[in-house]
Amino acid sequence: MRLTQAIVRLPGSNFAAGLASTIGGGAPDVDVALIQHERYCSELRNCGLQLTSLPADLSHPDSTFIEDTAILTARAVIITRPGAPSRLAETVATRDSLSKFFDVIHEINEPGTLDGGDICEVDDDFIIGLSARTNEQGARQLTAFLHDLGHNSLVVDIRGSTTLLHLKTGLSYLGDGLCIVAPDAPFVKALKRYELITVSKAEAYAANCIRVNEHILVAAGYPELLEALAARDLQVKVLQMSEFRKMDGGLSCLSLRF
Repeated sequence: MRLTQAIVRLPGSNFAAGLASTIGGGAPDVDVALIQHERYCSELRNCGLQLTSLPADLSHPDSTFIEDTAILTARAVIITRPGAPSRLAETVATRDSLSKFFDVIHEINEPGTLDGGDICEVDDDFIIGLSARTNEQGARQLTAFLHDLGHNSLVVDIRGSTTLLHLKTGLSYLGDGLCIVAPDAPFVKALKRYELITVSKAEAYAANCIRVNEHILVAAGYPELLEALAARDLQVKVLQMSEFRKMDGGLSCLSLRF
């Protein structure tokens, strides 16, 4: 299905006050983050998407990572219930924006928690990651919604991983049966019917990339993955993501695409 729309949210001036990073690297430079975000938005437009850009929300410094607030299917939206309490109210603006495009909107309810970064769509199916942010109740609620919408789902547990904040920290689906996975990903057995490109430990961050129509968007600085994608004649766009990486964010985190 060809994508035509995306919703993004600008980083706020207090972006560096968001949830503490697990990887180190120092505080992000907000001015550089804004430049990188604008380039990201520009590339989404170049890929054929029309953007809805939400203003920065200083009450929620993590809100630029808008992917965590909703799961999108062809027929409906599931508004999440983020696992970090400080992020719960981020879903309000997301719901308001998506209501202009979707008639059917479901919600994850307490005691369920669910972050969009833990959900990977693979063709018409979904992989749901149990993590520090997504619990069993949230996964069960999402599974039920997806079943009613005609989608299969598979739950995998990543809570034992010391390197994966979210499922999509270590998994991307690029279409045509091709997945990018992080080294030592605990869910590889669940992907046995797909072709896998396993990134090296040094390039683990590059496992989070996105396909937007004919193009693959990849973080800059990971030549081994670029070589593997080039060998498959994929059209790759490279984006600087240094400031978002410092806050555990990746390419998929910064938009809702549909």
